[in-house]
Amino acid sequence: MNLTSIRTVKDLLERHSLRAEKRFGQNFLVEPNYLRRIVEVVGFGPGERVYEVGPGLGTLTKALAEAGAEVISLEMDRRLETVHAQTLAGLPVKVVWGDALEFDWKSVPEGSLFAGNLPYNIATPLITRLLISGHFRRIVVLVQKEVALRMTAQPATADYGLLSLRVQYHSQARRLFDLPPGAFFPAPKVTSSLVRLEPRPAKDNPALFRLIEAAFGQRRKTLVNALKTGGYSPVKVLEALEQMGLNPQVRGEALSLKEFQDLLEGL
Repeated sequence: MNLTSIRTVKDLLERHSLRAEKRFGQNFLVEPNYLRRIVEVVGFGPGERVYEVGPGLGTLTKALAEAGAEVISLEMDRRLETVHAQTLAGLPVKVVWGDALEFDWKSVPEGSLFAGNLPYNIATPLITRLLISGHFRRIVVLVQKEVALRMTAQPATADYGLLSLRVQYHSQARRLFDLPPGAFFPAPKVTSSLVRLEPRPAKDNPALFRLIEAAFGQRRKTLVNALKTGGYSPVKVLEALEQMGLNPQVRGEALSLKEFQDLLEGL
């Protein structure tokens, strides 16, 4: 069954009396060239396990399994159970029904792989959970371009923020290519991007990210005032900035990850 054919997708939905649900972020990939490139980026050996979130009709799931992966796929929409019985029949795929944000990602084996076409509303918290787990050696996600830009942003840019720093702390990130709305059915209103994360050993640091979250809580304020609102002593923040050689009027968006780490140490 060719799940990258719009006609096939329409027929499949009609046969099962279904339609794509916005609340689940269901936009099905129907461009085979992009699908092939995504599978190549995931990069796995025969029989290697790949975790996936949001399989939809099973397009990426099927492609991964047919290329030799063993796929564990998390899905919330139980309406798709009969669809998967048809599209994924005979393939090394296990579908786990439930919320990916409630799944224990620390329970997966270390060195695992992840791939997923992520719904917009869960992309940021899910990526954060995957990174904090420390159990993945590669994470490949298809997200809205807006999210991809935030993931890979550098200091002093409009997209730079908490997500950028979380991704930088835990991994090396690269936005590989964009996918136009026409690559999906139904077509979303925005461009999507494929992002590859190569995680590195980094113990989670809640104190650091509390500081960063406070720094970006009110972007238009100076760092001193933003952190004051977040409960940090302005006097200590000013002293730390002086020791670091930074302007006391600096905003949080100008600090690199290393500078936030130094600031935390100074506090």
